[in-house]
Amino acid sequence: MVPLDDEDIALMPYRPCVGIMLVNAQGKVWLGRRVPKWEKDGGENLWQMPQGGIDKGEEPREAAFREMKEEIGTDRASILAETEGWLTYDLPREAIGQALHGKFRGQKQKWFLMRYEGCDDEFHLEPDDHEVEFDAWDWVEIDRLPDLVVPFKRKVYEELVTAFRPVVAELAAGRAAS
Repeated sequence: MVPLDDEDIALMPYRPCVGIMLVNAQGKVWLGRRVPKWEKDGGENLWQMPQGGIDKGEEPREAAFREMKEEIGTDRASILAETEGWLTYDLPREAIGQALHGKFRGQKQKWFLMRYEGCDDEFHLEPDDHEVEFDAWDWVEIDRLPDLVVPFKRKVYEELVTAFRPVVAELAAGRAAS
């Protein structure tokens, strides 16, 4: 394969995608450890929130519930907030041509803050009809999120923490609207 130069990469589109910040009643955020795909080190900072592509003709809200069900085995949640616009990130150079089917330079994401309405034993990380995304999960404090993700997604996670922290704090205090 011929390496892409900066101009070629700049012309590549962003993949339309959704992301879910799933929070429990204590205001902690669900974070999964991604199964390594193209990463060389295979381990450090592979934590992320559920996310995935939007299918043709699908609305972002529909995609968010579908992706959550596919990736973590449940969609028992309600939407509390969403980002006003789309957040973007670029893949690191070594992932271009490998990640995202080799067609995209990164992702543009519509994010949803959702309240989890199920029980922890409903999480199922090994779906029958979808590729396994995560091999472990945990509930974490919202402010820890940027430090636990791969560096190229860190800016997006910082923006999400800033945008959603007030609602998460209200939820933890028992005041979030249904």
